[in-house]
Amino acid sequence: MVRRVARPMLAAMFVVGGLDQLKHPGAKAKAARPVLDQAAKVGLPDDPELLVRANGVAMVGGGALLATGRVPRIASTVLAGALVPTTLAAHPFWNESDPQVRAQQKVQFLKNLGLLGGLLLAAVDTDGKPSLAYRARLAGESAQRTARTTRREAKHAAKAARREARLKAAQAQNALT
Repeated sequence: MVRRVARPMLAAMFVVGGLDQLKHPGAKAKAARPVLDQAAKVGLPDDPELLVRANGVAMVGGGALLATGRVPRIASTVLAGALVPTTLAAHPFWNESDPQVRAQQKVQFLKNLGLLGGLLLAAVDTDGKPSLAYRARLAGESAQRTARTTRREAKHAAKAARREARLKAAQAQNALT
């Protein structure tokens, strides 16, 4: 029940923020320029508005998926990836000289850091079900147990067959004498 309530609450900020990035990319592109200059070094396009809109799409899509409980782990990971550049671009409190603006930016930065923590928790939440890695390990162990059991039973069957063959041979020998 908690997941059903908490996921939409966590996702709401991303859906609203992503829609804003889609509708008004200009102002955000200007603020994001220093971060986008770094992104250009890794081969991303040099179109700030396009990148802001792409980030907005990731936020709206990931937020909608998280809110509805569809692939919440993937959605949380996508949102975490979208939140990092948004936070660095929108709230660089370390660059502010005005103490009041610096304090406001720091609060917003820490708010986003808290959201990132929530997303990381959602990304590793298996919803009460064992993780894929655990299930794979369990299947591997089960296959190993099955192989050991099969080998042991084959050994017992071979031993019983040899015993039966000796018994039949002895019976045939006794019938001849």
